[in-house]
Amino acid sequence: MTTQITHHNPAGLPRNPAFSQAVSVQGPTRTIYVGGQNAVEADGTVANQDLAAQTARALQNLELVLADAGARLEHVASWSILVVAGQPLGEAFGGFQQVWGARGEPPAITVAFVAGLANPQFLVEVSAVAVVPQGA
Repeated sequence: MTTQITHHNPAGLPRNPAFSQAVSVQGPTRTIYVGGQNAVEADGTVANQDLAAQTARALQNLELVLADAGARLEHVASWSILVVAGQPLGEAFGGFQQVWGARGEPPAITVAFVAGLANPQFLVEVSAVAVVPQGA
């Protein structure tokens, strides 16, 4: 049996190029839960003070974690993105598009504004659930 990943964007809800309303997975798979990733460099320093750059770096870090687990960004079924309150959300989506590019249907997404994150320099945190088809 092959794995089928279906993106759901039903009529009656707006269609957005930044996210799918839901993603369903059917078939033999391996699921990877990626904890919150921030804009940190390998030495632990914060990459940048700009939200777009921090978002792009957080996604690149998430991509590194996925690769270590044998997955790719295309395997992500759902993102959760936390943005520090007062930050311009459009910049975060710009950083997302910079990394996501033309990969096709985006994952389902949840975005929330928060008072702060673990390090006061962090402006964004991205966690994800990835579903990898058997044999991928």
